[in-house]
Amino acid sequence: QVELVESGGGLVQPGGSLRLSCAASGLIFSDYYMYWYRQSSGKERELVARLSHAGNSNYADAGKGRFTSSRDNAKTTLYLQMNSLEPEDTAIYYCYARSRSQYLPDYWGQGTQVTVSS
Repeated sequence: QVELVESGGGLVQPGGSLRLSCAASGLIFSDYYMYWYRQSSGKERELVARLSHAGNSNYADAGKGRFTSSRDNAKTTLYLQMNSLEPEDTAIYYCYARSRSQYLPDYWGQGTQVTVSS
């Protein structure tokens, strides 16, 4: 059974930092492209960051220069380091695994809440 379990969310003041983790199990982690998405109340889910199986990363404009994502294939864990957080970053953050094979399904985590407020 495949599981993606996010952790590390919480309440942080503007300008603060958080590090999210997404622990994957039940899949060959290195065979998946990994993504961070977020969804704010009343808005559609949006892409935050994308990592190739080798760890090459791309970021959406909202997080460029402030967010850094990485992966540890040995620990089957995805990370998102978020710095200089703003109230607009308040959302549920999800990790998403997309297989390199068209024959395997994709998976979502359950999400972790990030709230940026003073």
